[in-house]
Amino acid sequence: MISFKLHHSLVLGFIVWALCLNFAVALEADAQRFASSEQAIAALIDAARSDSNDKIAVVFGSQHAQMFSSGDEVEDKNNRADFLKMAEEKSSVENDGTDKAILHFGQDGWAFPVPLVKIGEQWQFDAEQGKTEILNRRIGRNELNALAVVKAYVEAQFEYAQSDRDGDELAEYATKLSSEPGKFDGLYWEDQVGQTQSPLGPLVAQAKAEGYTPKSGSSSSIPYHGYFYKILTRQGGNVPGGKYDYLINGNMIAGFALVAFPAEYGSSGIMTFVVNHQGKIYQKNLGAKTAELAQAMKSYDPDSTWERVEEGQ
Repeated sequence: MISFKLHHSLVLGFIVWALCLNFAVALEADAQRFASSEQAIAALIDAARSDSNDKIAVVFGSQHAQMFSSGDEVEDKNNRADFLKMAEEKSSVENDGTDKAILHFGQDGWAFPVPLVKIGEQWQFDAEQGKTEILNRRIGRNELNALAVVKAYVEAQFEYAQSDRDGDELAEYATKLSSEPGKFDGLYWEDQVGQTQSPLGPLVAQAKAEGYTPKSGSSSSIPYHGYFYKILTRQGGNVPGGKYDYLINGNMIAGFALVAFPAEYGSSGIMTFVVNHQGKIYQKNLGAKTAELAQAMKSYDPDSTWERVEEGQ
């Protein structure tokens, strides 16, 4: 059976929800100020517990009120829960000189990446100082998860083709990630008595445990750990074997491919990944138009501008 263990880090916690996209202003004029660092901790925890953008806007400034979604509601919810769990375990303050403080949470003393700075006799969160680490942590984790899913997809397609799933006496690959109700035309189907588990069953079971719900169709309607996934049914001229369709008479027997792209470019991920039946994964930064370009992609066709993802990444 395929191992679908995905990389996951609790240290992201609340930061994925609270500080998601681009923090372009060092100190917001309307961000809340606190008489003590302990009051700042209390306000931070209260905002996380309330699940309210209004309260976050008060703490970090109104400019950030609309920027607190990573593009993945399930992941955001889970990260809030992780942060609150750490906060309930333990919270402390580390003074860095006389005008800066670092907040620590949990038994392991995880350092909240956004420091407190002293302004006069009051304290305020400085989002600008923490933005780079915030983005790096979230993007790095989501990209590792995406790579794990891409690898699992390749194994799942080979497993799917080992049996005749639709009774047409053909060994074929799945054209969908999730099967239509009552069918076996995708890599995942609901567990049924007397039926073997679907190739993506373990991965979907893990996703369900995290709060994700599989959808019918060939592509996800909600992101999984910040990434969307779409099956490609042909390849282009830059690939060994040249340009051809994987579908023959409606059956995908000549190969398979997949593209994985970030739900929110620059926030949930940077790199777009592609893979085909040869198992070689390529990555490329498609820029600000990532979603548009990936959604329009029909063929697996990485040219010299795509970089090979080495084994072990």
